Amino acid sequence: MRTLVDLNADAGESFGRWRLGDDARLIPLVTSVNIACGWHAGDPATMQRSVELARDGDTAVGAHPGFPDLAGFGRRAMALSPEDAARACLYQFGALQAIAARCGETIRHVKPHGAFYGLTLKDEGVAEAIVEAIATAAPGVRVVLLAGPVSERLAERGFPVVREAFADLDYDDSGHIIIEPEPLPKSPQTCADQAEAVLRGEVRSVTGNPIPVDADTICLHGDRPNAVDIAEAIRERFASAGVRLAPMAEVADARG
Repeated sequence: MRTLVDLNADAGESFGRWRLGDDARLIPLVTSVNIACGWHAGDPATMQRSVELARDGDTAVGAHPGFPDLAGFGRRAMALSPEDAARACLYQFGALQAIAARCGETIRHVKPHGAFYGLTLKDEGVAEAIVEAIATAAPGVRVVLLAGPVSERLAERGFPVVREAFADLDYDDSGHIIIEPEPLPKSPQTCADQAEAVLRGEVRSVTGNPIPVDADTICLHGDRPNAVDIAEAIRERFASAGVRLAPMAEVADARG
């Protein structure tokens, strides 16, 4: 069982006067945070507040670019060419990078959001274009992709990829995650069970089939109503198992 892993959360997804998630409590509980960049959620004030929370909580900051889909929270499919996908990531990364610099922080990773993340699984050309664009514009910044064939092939080619698994999402038999249209509360202990299973290298699909997983980072979602309870349960489980949490760059470097 792995004893070093990153715990990340998607956060910073409020918009204007509408609040989503308890970022003030959640962000200090994780070692890396993926901050929405204004296209699927977030706004300049929310982005700055999220970076400040990460800075004060000693949490590594990452950009969470999504589709231009505020009404659908970036979870509706769109067709983007590899070049358009790369430009979309760079545009949003640049916006958060400027805000982070003002706060004395640095962007450590990029993780596509929602349906954009799904597109990297369906179109390897999109994943490659995003990784190449970030590697050129910001050497050393890692790109987070689902642990599986696409991320493995890109990692084998030397790209700075971080492999991700999920604590609070189900898997289908193909090894892909099942995105919920509207996240509901989930049992914190069930999520902790799945997080621990990831460390052992295998999760179960919704039909009970084993899915091999080799992940550097484990994600939970800040828009889930009981995300804080889930994060606390995972941290307690890992502490009792002797698992150390560290930012994803440290975990990936240790992996070699």
